[in-house]
Amino acid sequence: MLLFCVLVFCVLLPCGVDTVVLALLAAGMAEPQVVQNFQLESSAAPQFLHFAMATRVASPQGGASASRSVKGVTQIPLLVIGHRGASGYRPEHTRSAYELAFEQGADAVEPDLVATKDRVLVIRHENEISGTTDVASHPEFADRRTTKVVDGQTLTGWFTEDFTWAELTTLQATERLAKLRPANTEFAGEGILRLVDLLALLDAAPLSALGARIGMVAEIKHASYFASIGLPLDELFAAELLASGWTDDDRLTVECFELTVLGQIRDRGVRARYVFLVEPVGCPADEVAARGDEARTYASYLTADGMPALAASVHGISVDKHILQAADASGSAVSAPSVGTELVARAHAAGLTVFCWTLRAENAFLAKNLRCGTFARQFGDWRSEFLELMRMGVDGVFADQPDLAIEARTALTRPPVGQ
Repeated sequence: MLLFCVLVFCVLLPCGVDTVVLALLAAGMAEPQVVQNFQLESSAAPQFLHFAMATRVASPQGGASASRSVKGVTQIPLLVIGHRGASGYRPEHTRSAYELAFEQGADAVEPDLVATKDRVLVIRHENEISGTTDVASHPEFADRRTTKVVDGQTLTGWFTEDFTWAELTTLQATERLAKLRPANTEFAGEGILRLVDLLALLDAAPLSALGARIGMVAEIKHASYFASIGLPLDELFAAELLASGWTDDDRLTVECFELTVLGQIRDRGVRARYVFLVEPVGCPADEVAARGDEARTYASYLTADGMPALAASVHGISVDKHILQAADASGSAVSAPSVGTELVARAHAAGLTVFCWTLRAENAFLAKNLRCGTFARQFGDWRSEFLELMRMGVDGVFADQPDLAIEARTALTRPPVGQ
């Protein structure tokens, strides 16, 4: 046995570590977890953990474990993505939010991307910025307040496309959910970030909790709307990635609620994993723009016929957690995990990976029976919800509190007491 192992290493090591590992697995001489550790530790600078075309590993109890399997080789646990950074603890999309997500060990972080008048991509939740900046307190911009229709919604406020980047640098980021997260207001006052600023932060970031380079899951916001006003986000995004050396980076994932712009970005030579975001109701904005009342619904993409067709153009889907959950009339979660488990299994069978959003610890975002205490801002029984979603077999979760999602993932992988 020992002699065989020595021969494997001597003969196959020149072919690469993966070849050695696969040979040992085939011979039954390496446990999958050992393989996982060896693969992660064998590189001085591991890339962002891949999820494309991954499937889940069934646990002995029949649910999903927190590890994925690709062609029979155990890979890494499900991904924890810092939603707008660690936005549960810092104002979203700020430098401190992203740096805290890095510190907490997130596998990736998510920026929302919108454009300025002078074609700079900035990181804001929406292009309407009155809720995330102090723009309303700037008298010099009072005349910029206006009303627009964006993806069918009538909005009044201040919009990034009416400002130059130089003008936006005079604003400060604020906490969007100040009543719910009052502690975050203590960190208000940072400037707005551009996409290029986050790319620089990622290039200098530490390794994740799993020992890999931290990735970026970039959300392209309101692509059809921006294209209609002469700001094509696919063009701007590809150009900024090229300038920063990110057009062929294993750490990059691109997501959007519109399929059209994902194809446009791919056609511009951006090598990435592409993910289609799915709402519980309604239709994609690009579908509405192209087909009006005949637009496809989001639900139509999740059918038995819809998913295989979707897999021809994207690597995965990212769904609102409520699509996976079941609740009764009172708003309490009911024990029906099969709804989410079956959807995830159907997606995997079609060759799609599955993310879900958004995991948040506060009572305001939890099912009624998982709430604790009196106030909406208090943390409820977040662990139960996080574990329920993870056990459905999803490949990644977006979390406002990445540290808690990592804690839940660790609990999911920990052997039961007595084993």
